[in-house]
Amino acid sequence: MKTIKTALLSYGMSGKVFHAPFLELHPGFELLGSWERSKKLIQEDYPQVKSFASLEEILANDAIDLVVVNTPIDTHFEYAKRVLEAGKHAIVEKAFTTTVAEAQELAALAKEKGLKLAVFQNRRWDSDLKTVRQILLDGALGEIVEAEFHFDRYNPLLSPKLHKETVNSGSGILKDLGPHLIDQALYLFGFPKAVFADIRITRENSVVDDWVDILLYYADFRVRLKASFFVREPNPAYVVHGKKGSFLKPRGDVQEDDLKVMKKPNLNTWGTEPLEKEGFLHTEMNGTVMHGKIPTLQGNYYEFFDGVYNSIINNTDEPVTAQDGARVMQIIEAAIQSSAEKRVIDL
Repeated sequence: MKTIKTALLSYGMSGKVFHAPFLELHPGFELLGSWERSKKLIQEDYPQVKSFASLEEILANDAIDLVVVNTPIDTHFEYAKRVLEAGKHAIVEKAFTTTVAEAQELAALAKEKGLKLAVFQNRRWDSDLKTVRQILLDGALGEIVEAEFHFDRYNPLLSPKLHKETVNSGSGILKDLGPHLIDQALYLFGFPKAVFADIRITRENSVVDDWVDILLYYADFRVRLKASFFVREPNPAYVVHGKKGSFLKPRGDVQEDDLKVMKKPNLNTWGTEPLEKEGFLHTEMNGTVMHGKIPTLQGNYYEFFDGVYNSIINNTDEPVTAQDGARVMQIIEAAIQSSAEKRVIDL
């Protein structure tokens, strides 16, 4: 098996939790190291890898095939562009960029250089969303009338990470949690015809948006996306109503929590939700009414990395393409305009 030699641009929470464990698990990747600015931590977990002193050192290393851009959002465009210009494939975390123009420029550059550019939308491989998608593919709800997705938390305190709480082109909940919700909606339902949004600041002393309500207009149905830091009693994460029935699913994916306590992913039992998190289906199929809980599919972020591997080795499409990332940015820009002008924005 050909090995893709990979470097991270940060070994904070995302590098330690979301990337390194799966790069270690997948036989097609070899983690060479990470750029570490102050704290030198990666060798504590992976003694065989290197702590790079600078981005330039990574870009000059001909052994590195793939770079994961997992730095603050307002650096994504600059770093990803430099990675591609150096002739290396890239994975870029969400939000992909801060503007549509930046996303399109990166997509064009990757295409020009014949490189792969993937957006790390790992939530497509959450157990929750995989189950919702299967319900839709099965046609269990009939023609869709409306859907509502939530990514809520209860956390009134400001983040200790300054880049998250200062006004910059990448801060705020719209570009933090928003890309997850938007990407999931576009993945399931396609690109909408119009957007209406309300974006607010609700936490004391906050200067960045921390509450968002986005309504996506499709020809025959609507999709609402909501995120807030003041939801102590959680709503269902996914509510989908169709002309035959309804499906409600609480947020139950265990992967992030397990990774944070240093559990190692695997290909068998990983991403298995507790039974109490199963979704509830009430519908009618073939003349039979169904009214009860539905088993949840297993989640596994490994599938994203496997998709990246195949895209590089077999020249297939990336599991989440740069164009996917650009479409998310289109919704974000439309949401910002809609909230500011208090009107529906046609796409």
